[in-house]
Amino acid sequence: QVTLVESGGGLVQAGGSLRLSCAASGRIFSSTFMAWFRQAPGQEREFVAGIRWGVGNTYYSDSVKGRFAISRDKAENTLSLQMNSLKVDDTAVYYCAADRGGYSRMDSTYEYWGQGTQVTVSS
Repeated sequence: QVTLVESGGGLVQAGGSLRLSCAASGRIFSSTFMAWFRQAPGQEREFVAGIRWGVGNTYYSDSVKGRFAISRDKAENTLSLQMNSLKVDDTAVYYCAADRGGYSRMDSTYEYWGQGTQVTVSS
């Protein structure tokens, strides 16, 4: 069993930065794929960024590539998302998720989810 708790959301102006964190409790295997998803009002939840827990390979959606950076601290069991050059379109609830089956961009394959943290970018 894995429990995920996000923090770090808030209100920021366009062009600003925010850093999200996700504290994980429970066993995180090296084969686990950890990711950030987001869901804006009236839209489907979408993959933002992900990382292979063991080797650290990272993956990004085209919409955030070059602006966001995902990282993990294996000793602290934490996942982070550094978000720079934020845009109004980045406004959404951001979720941390874990998939023990490995790399995936589909939210349906993830077994564990955090409660979400709101990110609002104003113009």
